[in-house]
Amino acid sequence: MRHLIIIGSGPAAYTAAIYAARANLAPLVFEGDALGGQLMTTTEVENFPGFPKGVQGPELMAAMREQAARFGAELAGSTVTAVDFSRRPFVVTAGDRVEEAQAVIISTGASAKRLGLESEKKLYGRGVSACATCDGFFFKNKDVVVVGGGDSAMEESLFLTRFAKMVTVLVRSDKLRASKIMQERAMADPKIAFKWNVEVTDVLGVEVNRVTGVKLRDTATGAVSEMPVDGVFAAIGHAPNTELFKGQIELDKVGYVVTKNGSETSVPGVFAGGDVRDYKYRQAVTAAGTGCMAALDAQRYLESLEKQA
Repeated sequence: MRHLIIIGSGPAAYTAAIYAARANLAPLVFEGDALGGQLMTTTEVENFPGFPKGVQGPELMAAMREQAARFGAELAGSTVTAVDFSRRPFVVTAGDRVEEAQAVIISTGASAKRLGLESEKKLYGRGVSACATCDGFFFKNKDVVVVGGGDSAMEESLFLTRFAKMVTVLVRSDKLRASKIMQERAMADPKIAFKWNVEVTDVLGVEVNRVTGVKLRDTATGAVSEMPVDGVFAAIGHAPNTELFKGQIELDKVGYVVTKNGSETSVPGVFAGGDVRDYKYRQAVTAAGTGCMAALDAQRYLESLEKQA
């Protein structure tokens, strides 16, 4: 039986692993298939403390991972397929591998939401994407749209201007939700335009197996129009990766892990850190901070078990 298992591989998971390993808890980290989390799809990270010139997302995650390994965290690439928090010790299953632990930290993060259109699904990878840094290169001198009005949409749009001829941001309302600095950057860029009060009802081009345009509905008047474009990038928020934990711990109405007293979940001995519990801030630095909290809380919990023994 292990002291601690950490599920995830983003800033929260690796920070928790660093702290837990330095506390001699010998954590086992199930990293899963989304190694490094959302930062793996981010180019320049300008707001992580300690990097005055910025740092590449994958570079930052590689450094965190290396640091966790250096202090003795065991890193396993397996994806957790089941958990049982109803018994002690807890059981965590990853394929054929079954492990038991006295404490568990959940840091499985969140994933980008899709538009939910059948045409979007059919054209994914053929002009439809949720990752500008992954696919922007393929849209040199082309017209693209970014769907969304938050920071993610502004970041995607600004990145796409490196390649695209024109980037049009499609916003459901008449204003942006993005932070002031991101709004100013996007609005000052001559290659970025905005369409207000519109929603995408269809992605065109299924019959030719590539995106040729989008069908739009005016959210104020209901009027329908078509816009010719070569690419569609969805940046409409995220959903927590918590399917695995339904029925095991308390989740809120949209699926985020409910925490109290720092990082405690509804099951004593199970803790949560990062975007899996944070629908408000969703930053690398806050994920790392709550990963630290989860490790410290887990350490104190394990110490309390020793005292009871």
